[in-house]
Amino acid sequence: MSEEINNEQETQEATPAPDAFGANSTILSTELGQEMQTSFLEYSMSVIVSRALPDVRDGLKPVHRRILYAMYESGNTPSKPHVKSARPVGDCMGKYHPHGDAAIYDTMVRLAQDFSMRVPLVDGHGNFGSIDGDSAAAMRYTEARLDKPAMELLRDLDKETVDFQPNYDESLEEPQVLPARFPNLLVNGSNGIAVGMATNIPPHNLGEAIDACCYMMDNPDCTTEDLIRVMPGPDFPTGGKIMGRRGILDAYETGRGSLTVRATARIEERKNGSYSIVITEIPYQVNRRRLLEKLGELVRDKKLPEVSNVHDAADRQGIDIIIDLKKGAIPQVVLNKLYKHTPLQTGFGVNMLALVDGVPRVLSLKETLHYYIAHQKDVIVRRTRYELARAEERAHILEGYIVALDNIDEVIHIIRSSQTDKEAADRLTERFALSKKQTDAILEMRLRRLTGLEREKIEAELAELREKIDYYKRVLADEKLVEEIIKEELGEIKKKYGTPRKTQITSESKDIDMEDLIADDAMVVTMTKGGYIKRLPVDTYREQKRGGKGMQGTNLKDDDFVEHLFVATTHEYMLFFSSLGKVYRLKVYDIPEASRTARGTAVVNLLPLAARETIEAVIATREFSADEYLLFATRNGMVKKTSLDQYDRARREGLIAIKLKDGDALVSVRIIKPGQRAMMVSTAGKALCWDESEVRAMGRDTSGVRGMSIPEGAQVLGLEIASEGSDLLVLTEYGYGKRTSVDEYPSHHRGAQGVNTLTMTEKKGRLAAMRVVNPGEAVIVSTRDGVIVRTPVDGISQLGRTAQGVRVMDVADGDCVVALAVSAESDKDVDLGEDEVAEAVETEAVEVVEAEASEVEEAEATETEE
Repeated sequence: MSEEINNEQETQEATPAPDAFGANSTILSTELGQEMQTSFLEYSMSVIVSRALPDVRDGLKPVHRRILYAMYESGNTPSKPHVKSARPVGDCMGKYHPHGDAAIYDTMVRLAQDFSMRVPLVDGHGNFGSIDGDSAAAMRYTEARLDKPAMELLRDLDKETVDFQPNYDESLEEPQVLPARFPNLLVNGSNGIAVGMATNIPPHNLGEAIDACCYMMDNPDCTTEDLIRVMPGPDFPTGGKIMGRRGILDAYETGRGSLTVRATARIEERKNGSYSIVITEIPYQVNRRRLLEKLGELVRDKKLPEVSNVHDAADRQGIDIIIDLKKGAIPQVVLNKLYKHTPLQTGFGVNMLALVDGVPRVLSLKETLHYYIAHQKDVIVRRTRYELARAEERAHILEGYIVALDNIDEVIHIIRSSQTDKEAADRLTERFALSKKQTDAILEMRLRRLTGLEREKIEAELAELREKIDYYKRVLADEKLVEEIIKEELGEIKKKYGTPRKTQITSESKDIDMEDLIADDAMVVTMTKGGYIKRLPVDTYREQKRGGKGMQGTNLKDDDFVEHLFVATTHEYMLFFSSLGKVYRLKVYDIPEASRTARGTAVVNLLPLAARETIEAVIATREFSADEYLLFATRNGMVKKTSLDQYDRARREGLIAIKLKDGDALVSVRIIKPGQRAMMVSTAGKALCWDESEVRAMGRDTSGVRGMSIPEGAQVLGLEIASEGSDLLVLTEYGYGKRTSVDEYPSHHRGAQGVNTLTMTEKKGRLAAMRVVNPGEAVIVSTRDGVIVRTPVDGISQLGRTAQGVRVMDVADGDCVVALAVSAESDKDVDLGEDEVAEAVETEAVEVVEAEASEVEEAEATETEE
């Protein structure tokens, strides 16, 4: 800045001109742009240095420092009574801070607010505002004094520990910085906007900040990770939760980071079975009144239909907000909505900008602690020098006393025989080689100091001073001893004023995604041959006894029929395997929910399918584990095994899943684990069981190996995982089926034809569907015309391999079975009317079901028969 000003002055031209009084004066001419640049730069630096940014050493802006010093100088200390707030405001404004009284009072009010300052520095008496956004009472009504922690910032100020500077009119002096015996910049943080820059430093726990200072003095080469173990993160005065540690690490490493702060809430169950959400802590700097207004606005606008009422339950003990939920609402889902749409979750942008030697700098945590520790070392050294000088000066006087007492008779004689004070002083100085200070002290000494007891006191005091002088010199010569003093005094402050941490730090992700706003409910997903897909709650379909006719599930176009039917929860991934060997990925909640009789949404609106590309198989999974595999089966009997983690990618265009040969098609995809057995069934009535180790793991872009040999005209119906204790359920196109224990099927090598699993007749039709089921489950059967029936597995007879089976579903003439899915749990064996079922679905909370991966069945056999 000085260089620019000098350059400007060099270009100026001096022109004499007569002034208004007739005398000659000098007019300086300069370019307007250069003058504007210089003036704005001077203004900017004035705002940066003198107003908006804190000093790294004491963490205070000039106005804060001046308020504290004015109160300290006026005696408004914790040991004295409160005084009217107008007095320290007037003292500060008149002596040190020539700005408006309202700005000074607002600053002092904030220093007294326990919801703004982690460690308040002013002890306010009266209305100093509230977390609801209420302003403080006028300064003529409130009273204030320094709080005890503020005295630690001002301690040793009278021992020449810091430099002083003239005030605005040079009539008084004020400190350039306070001794700040604890790291106030970290403890209370700071925020301010300067010209072209801003600072936003979060508050921290006093004890943790002191521990970080001590740790860094003991380990100068420590890393940020080491410091985080001691000081894990910010500690806001209003509590709350910091979501995730990544933002904290970024802020401490670089000086900039983004934190996500959430309110603290608990869920309480009420007597009527509904729930209430109780907000006990809100994020830092959130206006509680505006938060309540926002909640009321969302409820009125029907954006929170699950909320029945909002109560303000604040009292002297807390700031609780009670949100009552309607019966059937899932409290965690509502809470996630509140986090997303209200200030109950807010961001805090960290920008650790502070003045270092008068220059603004963005500081890391290590740099902040380094400059604070350096300041404390300077304070201790300067204090020690001051105390050493005072001790040596006092010892010098006492040594003179000892000389006078040793020669008291002669001293008295010299004094009595002298005509003036100056003559006595000169004679004493010359006789005993005393200094002027010693001589003056002797002449001013009272006669009572001549007693023997006083002599002992003087000797004891001198011995004590000599020990102190020796200690002070050792401190000045040993930097480690200086650090020990700093740590000891910081420990005392921590013991006096340290408090437990208020803000929790969690490792959870900070973002609220769509899943957090959706209940994890069980869904039935259906997809037709014509490419229409929909989902609806699993309880929509009433359970019927074996042989029931079912209920209409979908209104279909002519020649369209339900081809895929499976059960999955809303948070699971759906993997769609296409006829081109590609795989696409969606969440179940991404599939639009529709009514029971609706046709659904065209799948081409959800997936980027190419022309003539159709979905051949679908599975559901929640995780993509490297210990699990996808097992593919094609219509011609080929199988392939690929690690599941190779499909954990989300590409809009899809991924290559399997390489299909000409004339072949995908019929089944299953998740299999090491040690499990696979079971394949063909339309020829054969079933083949083999161990998964028969097929080696391959990459995604491969064709696989022979899994089952099938006779001409037949095809593979599907592939299942044969778990111990389960049954193989087969179903013919006319609704006949049976259960057979998988233990009755011997294991063979892959590539065989298998053994008989059903005796087929013309009346019962060809095999149309197969699944492996377990006791207690329910099956959902769908026909080509869209009729769906849900029936318990236990209601289907368990028969031998060669039996013909029993009627499972009453299939209408001209219709046939095309799909079969398994629901994880069976309801009671009841046969409710459709109106009763609809009423139950509307009034009951849907039970979250962990649904296993669903079956995608091939309808080629039915088409061939037609």
